[in-house]
Amino acid sequence: LKALLFSNRLVFGMLYPAYYSYKAVKTKNVKEYVRWMMYWIVFALYTVTETVTDLTISWFPLYYELKIAFVIWLLSPYTRGASLIYRKFLHPLLSSKEREIDEYIVQAKERGYETMVNFGRQGLNLAATAAVTAAVKSQGAITEKLRSFSMHDLTTIQGDEPVGQRPYQTLPEAKMKTRASASESSGRYLP
Repeated sequence: LKALLFSNRLVFGMLYPAYYSYKAVKTKNVKEYVRWMMYWIVFALYTVTETVTDLTISWFPLYYELKIAFVIWLLSPYTRGASLIYRKFLHPLLSSKEREIDEYIVQAKERGYETMVNFGRQGLNLAATAAVTAAVKSQGAITEKLRSFSMHDLTTIQGDEPVGQRPYQTLPEAKMKTRASASESSGRYLP
C-alpha cells in the first residue's frame, strides 16, 4: 500500500507539475509560470515537513491517504491550494525573514568552503602519514627478513647478481643443467 501511495505521490506531486511547469516555460505564460513556481515552493516545504511527520505520526490511520489528498489539493486548479498557502503563509514569512535567510546562506557558504579546505588538508595529511608509515613498515619488514638470513644464505641466492656479472647461458644449456640436477636427485640419468 505504501508503494502504491508513494508512486501516486510521485506522479501527482512531481511528474504532473513538472510537465505543466515545462509547458508554462515553453509558452511563456507568466500567469501559469507564477502558479507553478508557487507550487514548487510549497511542495519543497511540504517535502521537508513530510520527512519529519513520516518519522513521528505515520502510525496515524489514513496518514498516507491524507498525504495524497493534500498533494492533489495543492495542485488542483479548482482549489489552488499551493497558491493559497503561498500567499497567506509562505510569502509573508519569507518576506519578513529574507535578510536573515540571506545572511545565513552567505555564512553557510563561507563555512562550507572553510570546511572543505580543512577537510582536504586533513585528507592529504592522513594520506601522507599512511604512505610514510607503510614505507617505513615495509622497509623494516625487508630489513628483518634480510637479518634472518645468514651470510651464506645471502650469497647462495641465485639471480641476485648484477646483470653484467651473471654467467651467460644459452637456453639448451640451462635445460641440460635442470635435467642433470633432476637426475642427480632421483639417482638416474635423463637423456
